[in-house]
Amino acid sequence: MSAEAANPTWRPIGRSDVPAWLELLEAVEAADRENEHPDAQELAERFDDPYVDPARGSLAAFDGGRMVAYHWMKARTAAEPVHEFWQMGGVHPGYRGRGLGTRLLRWAESAAVPLHEERFPGQPLTLTGSCLDGHEASNALFAALGYRRTRWFHDMCLADLSAPLPEASVPEGVVFLPFTPERSEDARLVRNESFRDHWGSTETTPESWAHFTGGSAFRPSVSLIAYEGGEPLAIVLAEEHAGHRLATGKRDLYVALVGTRRTARRRGLAGALLVHVLRKAAAEGFRTASLGVDADSPTGALGLYERIGFRAALTFVSQQKELLPAGDGRPPGTGQALPQA
Repeated sequence: MSAEAANPTWRPIGRSDVPAWLELLEAVEAADRENEHPDAQELAERFDDPYVDPARGSLAAFDGGRMVAYHWMKARTAAEPVHEFWQMGGVHPGYRGRGLGTRLLRWAESAAVPLHEERFPGQPLTLTGSCLDGHEASNALFAALGYRRTRWFHDMCLADLSAPLPEASVPEGVVFLPFTPERSEDARLVRNESFRDHWGSTETTPESWAHFTGGSAFRPSVSLIAYEGGEPLAIVLAEEHAGHRLATGKRDLYVALVGTRRTARRRGLAGALLVHVLRKAAAEGFRTASLGVDADSPTGALGLYERIGFRAALTFVSQQKELLPAGDGRPPGTGQALPQA
């Protein structure tokens, strides 16, 4: 460890930092085993997200030219009724226990406020992050800074796409069509309506939808939309992460979105659509599949995935801290000074 480690350099993350950022994330993954394997292209695309402000909503600690800790924030599309400002971060295993994570989270509390007020002036604000449920150090850090554990989410895996899948007949009058640019707005409509009753969900705007569907990981060839009489009813949209394939040697289909409009629920559409997507993926050479699900999903999604063959591999817990309560005004200390060594 160099002498600079005791007095790191702090600055926002820029595009030129992608190689150092990727190296840090690989070190964190090797220690924490969160099954996160982004590649350089995916990291670069994060700078194009319309709901991030890297210059004011990111911060990293550098030991010489080495990134040793980072924090990255993303605004939500609405404050309904609270703006849950999303954050992610990490500290290199060799630099833990030195207060870097604490400094980053404390910085985030001040940095988030002006970014929030530009989008949702006068609305309440909560900082939201997550960590592995069993990661004692991360949970202790959040607790020490006043965060509360609010919700649990499972990362689920289908370990062998060559194994038999359940029968999934298409309901009469329904057709499954591939995702195309012409059908993109139909898919966004289904996504927004189907997630309206999900915990913490806000509507996907045209700008954020374009960022998602235009990303290098999105796979329209294994994404389907269910229609009946020309009306879109359900979606299963998938991604493939090149970094995961490089790290594991396997093609994994990441099921990014599964949704059914309220009026079309209880007809077996989501299950049938998902099974058809998994079969298409197997035919295209994918070997495994994965997805994330709210452990308390109101639509019974967890049970559906288990019936198809998915099993929980990891469990993450959502961590939240209220920064601007409704009607309480702006708290003191909302400047954006960088942490001091």
